Amino acid sequence: MRTIIQTPNAPSPAPLLVDGAPRAPYSQAVAAGGLVFVSGTFPVDPATGRIEATTIRGQTAQCLRNIEAILAAANTSLANAVSATIILANEEDFAGMNEEWVKWFPTNPPARQGAKLPVRIPNMRISIALIAHA
Repeated sequence: MRTIIQTPNAPSPAPLLVDGAPRAPYSQAVAAGGLVFVSGTFPVDPATGRIEATTIRGQTAQCLRNIEAILAAANTSLANAVSATIILANEEDFAGMNEEWVKWFPTNPPARQGAKLPVRIPNMRISIALIAHA
C-alpha cells in the first residue's frame, strides 16, 4: 500500500506535455512501508513559482524548506531523514551546499550521496531527493 503526498506548500512537480496536455509524471512524495520517499525537489519558491535564490546556500535552503513542507504533509519531519541524494549543476558548489546543509542537520545527519545534474535548467544549481521514516 502506498499514499501519494501532495501539498501546496511546496512546488508542484514540473509539468511535461503528455498527449498535448501538461502533466507531471511524478509525485512530490510517496509514503510506503513506513518511509516517505520525496522526489527530487527544486529550489523553487512555492509562493512565486520561480527560483528566487541565486547562491548555492540560498538554493539549498529553499530545497530543504520545500522538503520540510512535503514531509509535514506526510506527518513526519527532517528529523526523521534517513537518506538524501544531492544533485548539483556544478561541482564547485559542493562546499557552499555543505555550509547550508550543516545548519539543517547539525547532528546525526542522514546518509547522503551526490551526483551531477544531468540536464541544465536555467538558474537551478541544486536538486535534493530525500527518504524519511514516516
